[in-house]
Amino acid sequence: MPVPPDTFSAMAPADVLDELSRVVRSQRGALAAVARSEGVSAEDAVDCVQEGMCTLLELAQRGAATLEGDGARALLVTIVRNVARNRRRRHFVARPHEDLGAAERPDERQLGADESIARAEEHVRLRACVEELCAIQRAVVTLRLLEEHPGEDVAGALGISAGYVAVLLHRAKRELRACMTTAIGTGGGSR
Repeated sequence: MPVPPDTFSAMAPADVLDELSRVVRSQRGALAAVARSEGVSAEDAVDCVQEGMCTLLELAQRGAATLEGDGARALLVTIVRNVARNRRRRHFVARPHEDLGAAERPDERQLGADESIARAEEHVRLRACVEELCAIQRAVVTLRLLEEHPGEDVAGALGISAGYVAVLLHRAKRELRACMTTAIGTGGGSR
């Protein structure tokens, strides 16, 4: 069933992130269990949930999905299940399904998964904050911090001086800190 493309056009990106966070917080244990039931390790399950959150965020920001009601939960479960299946099917991680009950007690596995999913949620918030930076700052943050290239290489790639890279990085860090602090302070992602 197609979702009207303007569902989120009136929503600010931060409001979309708030709604995604609400959905994920209420479903984090179930999402990790869905991924684990597809035969991936606990660590891979967390990666699958994070990838599912990122995919749903992108769909919501494009207006291709809604985060309201049970539709968001069902869509997120489907995305996480598919990501887990794809991850398990890759040649280098292919392995048979594991018996979840035999290896660990559910409470212990759940605690680790909840903490890991909370960290993944924070990563999604940071990614949204990076997307709010201007193009040159976003490029500097991506190359310098995320891909860990030396400042001189970043300067050469962007056609600017190494000093200007440092200035842009300093300003970007300040903006990211403010964005994340505001997101944490409001209990969501709105700024």
